[in-house]
Formats: sequence, structure tokens, C-alpha cells
Amino acid sequence: MKPVAIFRHLPIEGPGYFATFLDNNHIPWRLIKIDAGEKPPTSIAEFSGLVFMGGPMSVNDDLPWIENSLTLIRQADIDDVPVLGHCLGGQLMAKAFGGTVSANPVKEMGWGEVSVPDNPVARAWFGDLTTFNSFHWHGEAFSIPQGATCILSSPYCENQAFALGMHLGMQCHVEMTERLVIDWCSVGAEELASLNEPSVQSIAEIEKNLPERVAALNAVAERLYQKWIINLKK
Repeated sequence: MKPVAIFRHLPIEGPGYFATFLDNNHIPWRLIKIDAGEKPPTSIAEFSGLVFMGGPMSVNDDLPWIENSLTLIRQADIDDVPVLGHCLGGQLMAKAFGGTVSANPVKEMGWGEVSVPDNPVARAWFGDLTTFNSFHWHGEAFSIPQGATCILSSPYCENQAFALGMHLGMQCHVEMTERLVIDWCSVGAEELASLNEPSVQSIAEIEKNLPERVAALNAVAERLYQKWIINLKK
């Protein structure tokens, strides 16, 4: 099988549990380190799927790799290659498919409940699951592109995930591991302490019962990833 391309935009925002999932399912993958100056590929022909991770930048920033990434996403849609996005990755997908990305009313950082709307597309991805505790770390949010369906919401961000055919774009982070959570809290400690909003948790709140929370989130991610890999190009 061709490898899955994973685009990383910051060293500490790597593929996390998604890499573990691919390894467990014997699916090859290649990490493309945008943060280290690696340029996006000019063609998707060598990949079975495209996965875009998070990052602190905005898809509206004037960065040389953003337009290239948008082009790759659009090409993947034309060629029936599945695309998966986490946070910034979901925002890239939304913009590539004609949606917009703008400031969310509040920053959302830490653990928070998300709900699955009662529509057939959401049911196809989540089954009987109606709510779960996800991880959040964002200040912007995407609109739902034309033709896509909102399949996840939270009290602080209406559009937490969308599906468009075989493609899945998420605002929240289902890829978290304990290591990622701890690293993000360490790097973002000053920002977390400065934000006095109910949508932002303290480090103590975020790291409370961390193994159990991460394990429960991994189980949800497992379901989503299992459905997503069905359409990988052989």
C-alpha cells in the first residue's frame, strides 16, 4: 500500500495516537515536516491518503506552504484520495472546500464535551455515540463547506467537525496522547494562566485523570480512523 502522508506544522503537534493507529493496522506513513522547512509534495500520486495536523498559525496567514496544502486537498478530492484534518488541518480542509476560517467567540483550551447531532452522516461516523469528552486547543473556527455536513458541536464552538464524502475535518483534537497533553500544557502555561474564561482550563484541570481521559478519547479516535482508512488508495 502507498503510505499515508502526515503533514506536521509544529514539532510538538505530531500525529500522536493516529501514528499508533496506523502502526497497529500495518499501514505505512510518511511524516512531512513543514515546521522543519520541508516543502509539501507537488503530487499526491504516491500517497494513499492525506492527513493534516494542528499548528499555532492561521490558514489566513501569508505562509508559502498554505496555498500548496489547499491545492493538494482539492486534488485529493478530485482523485478520490481521503483527507483527514485535526484542528488547523480541519481549517485547511474547510478553506480548500470553500468554507471560511475566522476567530471563534472564545478560545477553547482543555477538555470539553462535544455532542453528535442526530443526522445520518454523523451516525455513519459515530454510530450510537451521542456525546464524548474531547480535547480542544484553538482560537479560530471554520464554517461548514457547501455539500459537507456538521457531525460534531460543542457549547463554545458550533462546528467541531464536518464530513464531506470520504473526508473528515475536525476542529477538536482526537489524536491526543498523554505526552502531547503534557507538552502542550508546558508550552502554553503562560497563556492558560492569563485566560480567565470558562472555555479555558487550568493545567491542573487538564492533567487531572489524564490516563483515563486519553484512553477514552483514543477509543473514539479509533472508531473515526477505522472508518476513514476504508477509502485509502491501494
